[in-house]
Amino acid sequence: MASSFTVKACAALLAAALVTPAAALPAPAKRQTLSVLTATQISSFKPYTNYASTAYCQPAATLAWNCGANCDANPSFIPVASGGDGELTQFWYVGYDPTLDEIIVGHQGTNTKEILPILEDISIIPIPLDSKLFPGLPSGILAHSGFAGSQERSATDVLAAVKVALAQFGTNKITVTGHSLGAAIGLVDSVFLHLQLPGQTVRFVGYGQPRVANQAFADYIDTLPISVTHVNNMEDFVPILPGRFLGYHHTSGEVHIQDSGSWTVCPGE
Repeated sequence: MASSFTVKACAALLAAALVTPAAALPAPAKRQTLSVLTATQISSFKPYTNYASTAYCQPAATLAWNCGANCDANPSFIPVASGGDGELTQFWYVGYDPTLDEIIVGHQGTNTKEILPILEDISIIPIPLDSKLFPGLPSGILAHSGFAGSQERSATDVLAAVKVALAQFGTNKITVTGHSLGAAIGLVDSVFLHLQLPGQTVRFVGYGQPRVANQAFADYIDTLPISVTHVNNMEDFVPILPGRFLGYHHTSGEVHIQDSGSWTVCPGE
């Protein structure tokens, strides 16, 4: 268990490493016309919000689906597999939601009580993704080494569990979700699952997601038949990290929750 001093020191290092003066940032691109989600559209996110929160629970609890309020919020969910240690490999789980008729893949976010996930967050050197996991990926794509490494450590087990769920429940829909670090892992996982299971429909719904990779990656995802939504909340600073001056970019699909509580759809990257 990391001491509070270590966690605070790492958090300070994260801020120092990823934030730069405004003058050094590229000029913001002009947004297209914004739109506001209706109450019905907002309520459709509720299952995924709870699934993202559930990913913080111990694997034994998600496998038994007895993790408390977040599990209770999706009572019909049928777990298939779970794993991770919460340190070197973030918790993950896979199961089936019969109401949505979707396979759900959840990834744990940063646990500030542990040192390794924090170190993953600040491992900002961009690296190529493993060609064995991501066959046919265009050249020039570089991803955050910490996020890519965490996704790689659970990739084989997640894929195996998804294949079992697809065969067992007969759906072709997969939704990947997570919060913060879990959202970053989930976005990479969405591309991985799309490439490994090309006949399936893959969707990503992430919350408080940091920037994951470079412009080439963002452009590539925008060409894929993957529905991407990354929700950020009010003044949460995580979605503006790592800085664009380091070459990191978001994909399209941003939904921003305003201070007023309205949900604004922001087109473009």
